[in-house]
Amino acid sequence: MTTVIYQPKYKNSWAIVIGINEYTHVGRLGYACNDAQAIADLLINDFNFPAENVTLLLDADATKANIMRHFLKHANGNTGADDRLVVFYAGHGHTITGNRGEIGFLIPVDGTIDDISTFIRWDELTRNAELFLAKHVLFVMDACYGGLAITRSLQPGSTRFLKDMLRRYTRQVLTAGKANETVADAGGPIPGHSIFTGHFIEALMGKAAQGDGTITANGVMSYVCEKVSKDIYSRQTPHFGYFEGDGDFIFKAPGLESLDSETVDQDKLIVLPLMYNGQNRSDQDQVIDKVKEYLSEDRHFIKLDELINKELRQTMSLLQENFSANETFTPEAFIQRIKDYEKIIENIQVIISSIAHWGNEKQLSSMKKILSRLAEQNEITGGLVVWLQMRWYPVMLLLYFGGISAIASGKYDMLTTLLTLRVQNDRRQKTQELVIATMSEIKDTNDVFKVIPGHERNHVPRSEYLFKTLQPRLDDLLFLGKSYETLFDRFELLLALVYADFNDPSANHIWGPPGRFAWKHTSFDDSPLILLIKEAEIQKAEWPPIKAGLFGGSYERFKLISNKYLELINRLGWH
Repeated sequence: MTTVIYQPKYKNSWAIVIGINEYTHVGRLGYACNDAQAIADLLINDFNFPAENVTLLLDADATKANIMRHFLKHANGNTGADDRLVVFYAGHGHTITGNRGEIGFLIPVDGTIDDISTFIRWDELTRNAELFLAKHVLFVMDACYGGLAITRSLQPGSTRFLKDMLRRYTRQVLTAGKANETVADAGGPIPGHSIFTGHFIEALMGKAAQGDGTITANGVMSYVCEKVSKDIYSRQTPHFGYFEGDGDFIFKAPGLESLDSETVDQDKLIVLPLMYNGQNRSDQDQVIDKVKEYLSEDRHFIKLDELINKELRQTMSLLQENFSANETFTPEAFIQRIKDYEKIIENIQVIISSIAHWGNEKQLSSMKKILSRLAEQNEITGGLVVWLQMRWYPVMLLLYFGGISAIASGKYDMLTTLLTLRVQNDRRQKTQELVIATMSEIKDTNDVFKVIPGHERNHVPRSEYLFKTLQPRLDDLLFLGKSYETLFDRFELLLALVYADFNDPSANHIWGPPGRFAWKHTSFDDSPLILLIKEAEIQKAEWPPIKAGLFGGSYERFKLISNKYLELINRLGWH
């Protein structure tokens, strides 16, 4: 598999826009061509799509052969990795029930109802879209049909970082309605357009925009689905979401150019409107539901333990089988490896985060088992140092997921368990605190994360990368919103201070892994480190981390460590 490194921008924009009124063998539509023409004009005039890159197929031009020819043209190297592509269709849709469920079709101008070979099967388009290099492809279909293989949609009110979405691959779809629904060809909010496309046009013209004018596909889809499903003339319910990837097609982002810094990964949090919620479910959603159910009552403890054992065995097997320490190091291999690690632990991370956030003392043993088993797996072997160190990356991710989740719910007993748990470190041939074993082994990989585009000059590239990577997953689970950055900084601060405490609190110069909080440090009161120190000074023995047992349950010990750590951060001189 070839690893593609995406940039936080678009290099080129493409569109295939189809509208059919005058069908040869199927009933006529009134405004499909108007809809298609309006969308093509908007893309060119409002969203900077080059006119030569927008293919407009109306009526007689929209034959099956012509549509597929123009569609597959983008598989022949005509699109680049950092390109975006819109496919818009206004016309008839059709659904046929097969042995494994509904199958959706689009009807080209020469389609014949009693001959499905003249139709275009929807999943033929989605399968072929994987041949396109373009990182973002958005399908907008003003037609009703079934058989949509949509894996999930974002929850309303979800938050995502703008540049991060531009770096993520995605295939998204928005359709006017499902099978057996009738698409209204007129009666929309704009004269001469269908209900669906009328609301879609209004969304693109600014009604789905953020306060700064940013327009994203997820924002547009939420807006259109809300408006169409509640329109008094509508008898249709739009369908939307992802069928691959988790990025977001960006129509417009006026403030993107200002998010540029050599040492700091600046970004902007996008909040989706609290509107219509698609009901698509993923396998991970089902794991989340089971974990929440089992955590809700102590009588489900055995079921929870069985679920954890199943997921843990599968995770450990995948980690053992898929990562050679002798692979040649390249930036592409490194990026692919961290993505693979993140994919493999998805279900385990949900379990760790859920226990840390909603669990009680009874579930502490389950959390300890997960982390202990994964840490014990890192036995002594030969190979490249960087790959041996990166074997601790999954454990570090779980530390972050669990720690931030615990802080978000004020469960400092869970955080203490995470940061003080002792595990076997075979390479050191001794038992160590998990935070020491993990962060010591992975310490030297910080600068390796500079190979990731956008992190080349960051002071703490690993922390910056984790900040972006964890956000969508934690927000989906816990709905953290704009509190996420504060929670992330607080966890990294406590992680660093606990590390310093365990490492050697009596030394003149201590060390703990600096995170994003370090470059934010100033002599002013809004420095995350100074705010934390002042908070502890006010509450002393009643400060939650102290009460939970961190720093030996002693405020004086915390004060000693934090003052020495403050000297360390001041010496860095990053502010």
